[in-house]
Amino acid sequence: MSLFRVERTVPRAPEEVWRRLTDWPAHGRQVPLTRTRVLTPGPDGVGTRFVARTGLGRLSFDDPMEVVRWEPPSAGRPGVCRLEKSGRVVRGWARIEVTGTVGGGCRVLWTEDLSVRGVPRALDPVLARAGRAVFGRALDGLLRGA
Repeated sequence: MSLFRVERTVPRAPEEVWRRLTDWPAHGRQVPLTRTRVLTPGPDGVGTRFVARTGLGRLSFDDPMEVVRWEPPSAGRPGVCRLEKSGRVVRGWARIEVTGTVGGGCRVLWTEDLSVRGVPRALDPVLARAGRAVFGRALDGLLRGA
């Protein structure tokens, strides 16, 4: 599995950042050739399932995920969301942490550990670098509200 982290500090309230980062359909708008569809009725929380479909036509794959931990930020307590990935192509987990900072704003830490079917472990460093780039760009877009 390939572990990587992306960290950002932003001048927004933790609750607003949490709302942006857990808007699952918005994730698909940030990653090229990807659409995200929520499979369970709201509100979001433990048990929420969604799938990101990436690719074009027959060269597409699904990345199904389920929320297994859901603790929104509140009263000085950081927010934590953990997703489990259970697809045929992509497996692993992601953890999103939102922590308020002194003086306002917040820090976001996105940690992901994933494996891609058919990609040998020797390429984990390359996969981690690609993950940081793709998810860093997606995180920046979500935080901008694009």
